[in-house]
Amino acid sequence: MMAPRRIRLSERAVRTGEPAISGMMAEALGNPNLISLAAGFVDYETLPVQETREAVEELLGDEEAARAALQYGITKGLPSLRERLAKRLAEADAHPFGTAGYTPDNMVIGTGSQQLLYLLSEVLLDPGDIVLLGHPSYFVFMDALRSSGVSCRTVPLDADGMRTDLLGELLEQLRKQDQLPRVRMIYLVSYFQNPTGITLSESRRKEILELVEAFSRQHRIHIVEDAAYRELRYDGEDIASIRAFDGDGQTVIHLRTFSKPFAPGLRTGYGLFPAELARQVEFLKGAHDFGSGNFAQHLFEILLEKGLYDRHVKALRESYRTRRDVMLDALDGGMPEGVPRTHPHGGLYVWLTLPEGMETGPDSTLFKAALEKGVMYVPGEFCFVASPDCAIPRNCLRLSFGVGSVEKIAEGVERLAQAVRECL
Repeated sequence: MMAPRRIRLSERAVRTGEPAISGMMAEALGNPNLISLAAGFVDYETLPVQETREAVEELLGDEEAARAALQYGITKGLPSLRERLAKRLAEADAHPFGTAGYTPDNMVIGTGSQQLLYLLSEVLLDPGDIVLLGHPSYFVFMDALRSSGVSCRTVPLDADGMRTDLLGELLEQLRKQDQLPRVRMIYLVSYFQNPTGITLSESRRKEILELVEAFSRQHRIHIVEDAAYRELRYDGEDIASIRAFDGDGQTVIHLRTFSKPFAPGLRTGYGLFPAELARQVEFLKGAHDFGSGNFAQHLFEILLEKGLYDRHVKALRESYRTRRDVMLDALDGGMPEGVPRTHPHGGLYVWLTLPEGMETGPDSTLFKAALEKGVMYVPGEFCFVASPDCAIPRNCLRLSFGVGSVEKIAEGVERLAQAVRECL
């Protein structure tokens, strides 16, 4: 009998492993007794059933509109929705619609902003290119970068976000090493960062843009601004996006999503791109899927037009604010001294730093003790990428307050605090 022939995978497939978080998410969903403070799901009880029902009934109540929604759309996305979204972004950034690139032509709608991130990696990156990231950063995009075969260089964060002094030093070091031509993008979660909850300050936004423009000598280095959580602000004043300071709209790629502020099941995100990149992303997206779900796009057009979307986001802010406050109060009352945490003004995440030597990884004593007590967190090491610039700390963890009742959140934090105290 002939031995089975092995499958020969592409180099990209070989570089793409199972995401570290996948097993944890499966365990959280499959164990009803486990309190998960790990996965960044949105809250089940606040999913917008009523608002979605109203939009679906209106759409299906008009046979012509319903047939249009059930037909293929265009690759770039529903024109009326792209125009509405471009106007909303321009208004949020205090720009007149149609100026500085805030136009429907520069807007692409994707199957969640994650698809747009992946498309960008295919449009802009070749194996061996360099991407600059925060230290820590969004680990799901880090998986996409690994599959692209790029080299990641990292810049530490402080309370105001990415440290621009260290970013400048790294760019200058790369210039001296003749590596600057390989630098293709800087990736930032600019509002309530996943995983730390930190927001990039307005002054840092301007400084990062100035640095990128100064070092874009032989080619343009792009800033990818992931603003997935901008609408989920619970206190403080909104600040303009990095994109707002990009006068000609040629440097910053601004990405948003409906998943976190509305419903991930509708899998719709959108991005505002420099004009040339918008065309290239559109071409590649056409090869991927010929356009994202047309029905969902028509739904969002109605949800936005009727104010149903904004109504839900307002209620969601109140719900998440309460959950955040419960988590922070529980941490302050339950954790031993010497365990600093971030104070997010929005988003879904809190970052904890435990004493040096107390590891939080999936094989650590603390992680196993937490599971035994019925609570799960995301090990902080998942949120760092190996880089010659920074060591990976093993004593951090990410908590999410997006899922569960306030009682479950408080109980979960208490269980985690007990595990920490026992492992000290």
